[in-house]
Amino acid sequence: MASPLADRFTQTFRTEHREIRDTLLDLVDAFLAGDQKRARTLVSRTAQLAGPHFRYEEESLYPFLVAIFGQDYIEKLLHDHDGAIDAAKRLVVLSAKERLDDAERQEAVRLVRSILPHVSDCDGLSIMVERLPDGQIESIFTTRERALAAGLDLLRWAAGVRSRTSYQPGA
Repeated sequence: MASPLADRFTQTFRTEHREIRDTLLDLVDAFLAGDQKRARTLVSRTAQLAGPHFRYEEESLYPFLVAIFGQDYIEKLLHDHDGAIDAAKRLVVLSAKERLDDAERQEAVRLVRSILPHVSDCDGLSIMVERLPDGQIESIFTTRERALAAGLDLLRWAAGVRSRTSYQPGA
């Protein structure tokens, strides 16, 4: 049986993933409809949501999950973040265009869809958090609050704060 704190984490985590999922699915619709103004807004919204979320995952959640999954799986999660950051960089470029041709539209949809599996896979981590001591869960919440207060979107966080060196801004 999960502790009340673990249940709170699950609800918080699931709410964040749903919001990111819905924003990404709306972004697919915007690109398919050729609505570049809406796409720009949704790319920005996705970056705003994902920045603090990725940050607290990497700074607090993932390190605690190494004991459960081992470093190899955590590295896969970090690699997923690398891919999402790279996709976000390209989506910013594509959404800034006045109009996309068919190839660009297909690329944009492919990039958004490439992020979605991480959203659904990552949501399942909450059942593992149930096994963590409440002190570790409290630490995750503290890191989350700090990340939210900093308010860095995904690309600003990745370029200026993220400690992972495999991501090269502008590469």
